[in-house]
Amino acid sequence: METKDNNQPKKHIFKMLITMFKWMGHYWPLLILSFGFLYFVSYARTLLPLFGQHIIDVILTNPSEASKLPTFLANLLVSDTKMKELLLAAGMIVALAVFRALFIFLRRWSSGYFGETIAYKLRNRLYRKLQDANYYFHTHSETGDLIQRVTSDVESYKRFISDRIIEVFRLILLVGLSIWQMSKLNTDLTFISIMIAPVILAIAAYYFRKVERMFTVIENNEAKMTTHVQENVSAARVVKAFANEPHEVNKFKNLNREFTDSDYDLAKKMSVFWSVTDFISFMQFCLIAVFGIIYASRGIITIGVYTAFLAYAGNIIWPMRQLGRLVGDFSKSTVAVYRLTKIIENDGEYNDMEPNETPEIFGHVKFDHVSFKFNDSIDDQIIDVNFEVKKGSTVAIVGRTGSGKSTLMNLMVRLLDYQKGEITIDGVPIQNIEKHYLREQVGYILQEPFLFSKTVEENIGIADKNVKNDRVESVAKIAAVHEDIINFEKGYQTLVGERGVTLSGGQKQRVAIARMLLKPKPILIFDDSLSAVDTETDIQIRKALDKEWKSSTVFIVTHRITTAKEADMIIVLEDGMVKETGTHEELIKRDGMYKNIWEIQSRIDFQLEEGGE
Repeated sequence: METKDNNQPKKHIFKMLITMFKWMGHYWPLLILSFGFLYFVSYARTLLPLFGQHIIDVILTNPSEASKLPTFLANLLVSDTKMKELLLAAGMIVALAVFRALFIFLRRWSSGYFGETIAYKLRNRLYRKLQDANYYFHTHSETGDLIQRVTSDVESYKRFISDRIIEVFRLILLVGLSIWQMSKLNTDLTFISIMIAPVILAIAAYYFRKVERMFTVIENNEAKMTTHVQENVSAARVVKAFANEPHEVNKFKNLNREFTDSDYDLAKKMSVFWSVTDFISFMQFCLIAVFGIIYASRGIITIGVYTAFLAYAGNIIWPMRQLGRLVGDFSKSTVAVYRLTKIIENDGEYNDMEPNETPEIFGHVKFDHVSFKFNDSIDDQIIDVNFEVKKGSTVAIVGRTGSGKSTLMNLMVRLLDYQKGEITIDGVPIQNIEKHYLREQVGYILQEPFLFSKTVEENIGIADKNVKNDRVESVAKIAAVHEDIINFEKGYQTLVGERGVTLSGGQKQRVAIARMLLKPKPILIFDDSLSAVDTETDIQIRKALDKEWKSSTVFIVTHRITTAKEADMIIVLEDGMVKETGTHEELIKRDGMYKNIWEIQSRIDFQLEEGGE
């Protein structure tokens, strides 16, 4: 997925609008209910000017003057004295206000519940999509940008469907009902009152085209800034270790400046829109006032009708001005929905076509002429790899950095899918095995293990919520980390900082090893995950594994020959190809890469020992 959507999705506006409604699912009746409540609120508001007309024209001026109120309301105001009629009118206005307040509450409640429910469902759906996304997706996505999509973009969508759509409907209802009521009072003055509508609509359409692209730029700039903050907070120790704070602060200032400038550009556009529409609205109001005075002085309309027109003018003119905000929010929402669809429409790892075989796995692994290349690469990273590993064997994979060692292991657990050849486990092609099941059978420890912000015990026991303390301690001893843990102030209850920053590199690796050993696995993969421990601890861990997990097939990716030499088979990779295979004794007798590495490391170890003496 490309996280930087620089092209404005203007061709997809209607598609995004359809998508907005589609995501509402079966909750759309709540939206319709909100519309129903809103109708009563708007209708009640359009009755208020008519009460003013009735009081001025009928009660205070001329009882024989026709009331513009609905007949059933006008009849309720008939009494033997003006004071009673005024009190009745005041009482009905208060009752109308209570009626409006009740329906405003119901409208706010229903739309709020509607918006929060949809947002809740959408966040869960997005997070599930992120969990199901494949390896390629995550390696080509920025964490900060994904966080922004699941948080602020969802909020933009929620605000639009729960508030702005309601606001649009309110505007249409209020303007429509006001025009309908005005047309019954005076047709000519009504026409004068709505002259502003086409002008503001044209300005709003122009404004929409201008700001839509700007929202895309703002979203991208905010994503860059979020990503930078997230990376630097996570890598605070690295930044401090290299005394790189001034550079990172400078970089943030530049990103912050880009975001601020783009946001300010939008603010300038909005200020122009608001000032222009405000001036037009004011002039329109003045026009209504002037023509209303002329009509009233000529007896075409009464004073009561004139005051009602002024009230209705506010119902038309000022809501029309809200088009700018609605258009701006609509632009932001379409951009947000466009970004969210990039996650939702992304094909994850798991689908209906995924194989569902769950064969019993013992650990016999075979690579048969396997080749692989990344989607965005021309050359193969793994080329015609062949080897076979029997159940219970230990295999060491060595090679230079970038030779394809980790890629080879990723193929085995289907984080990546090869294009040529076949990998089988106990005779079953791994592409026929259900992915979840396959990965449950393989213990995979990365070179840079991830630890959660939990206690040491919770990090080790995360794979089994019902694990007992003695089992946690048992695997910690196998991973040679038990002694370190009990020396912590709170022992196994010590809280690990974010990503395990409170532990050393070797401690993090050993905690991750203990976590993986919690449940028996027929296949274990150590992807250079012993690199941060000393040779003595390395030997201690491997001896414990040989004793406790001797039936498991073990793959060890390593640069350390002292680790590789004890393996049953050593595979030497170079440029994605298998250059040598054999035992340590066999390989040091050949003139090849392994012998060269062995001699270099032996010479370095000898020199270190000499220096130590």
